Amino acid sequence: MRERLQQLAVAHGRKCGYRRLTALLRREGYLANKKRVLRLMQEDNLLSLRKAKYVLTTDSQHDLPVYPNLTRRLTLTGLNQLWIADITFIRLHSEFVFLAVVLDAYSRRVIGWELGRKLHAELATKALEMALRERTWQPGVLVHHSDRGVQYASRAYTKLLVDHEIRISMSRRGSPYENARAERFMRTLKEEEVQGRSYENVDDAKRRIGEFLEETYNRQRLHSALRYLTPDEFENSLKTVESDGTDGNLGKPTPGFPTFPQALEIPPGFPHFPPSGHDGC
Repeated sequence: MRERLQQLAVAHGRKCGYRRLTALLRREGYLANKKRVLRLMQEDNLLSLRKAKYVLTTDSQHDLPVYPNLTRRLTLTGLNQLWIADITFIRLHSEFVFLAVVLDAYSRRVIGWELGRKLHAELATKALEMALRERTWQPGVLVHHSDRGVQYASRAYTKLLVDHEIRISMSRRGSPYENARAERFMRTLKEEEVQGRSYENVDDAKRRIGEFLEETYNRQRLHSALRYLTPDEFENSLKTVESDGTDGNLGKPTPGFPTFPQALEIPPGFPHFPPSGHDGC
């Protein structure tokens, strides 16, 4: 197990914590204890690398309309109830580029993203348009939450949300923790993909970061909040539970009516009930 732990830690660029490495070992059949994994990582100098400080990209000094935070008392019970959005910068050799993302807060899945040279509203709008193409939602129920930066408060962005009957929510000024899930995702992106990388140009950055978002993050990375499933596995598990029965799953029972097993076939020669000639008493 120690040898496999070393392989996993190196394969993930020493960016995995001991809890996630414990979950990876357990998925492979090892009887791993997180305290033992932590001790082995300390002994073998495999602890995750320190994170760097990041540059603020939110410009909330504008005269555009802002919206109240609708997420403070929101309890999530399924997909497409809350989408969260954020923007970060990525350093290349000779310039900075910017990445806008949209995530489903319930599954942590990246459902929309766009990378570009300019920190304009168009960047955020293209990420949102990808999410709108990929998902379905109930009008008037879905909430879109972001900071109050000029990109998200722009008329083009808010009009797109209003036209699709999506409720708009924004963090209060100076309250980054009100969009904590998005901030946590950006930290994961920086620590597990961007740090230590050398992107040749914008096209190279877009290709490699796109692979991380679509393949590594959505389909391979385990999340403690999702019972150590990937976002893709977690969403598939929800679809199985809510199946309509076409895949062999009985799906949800009809409210108010119990589910009964199918009637058994009466074997040949078995006497009928009640027997013939019985008066029913």
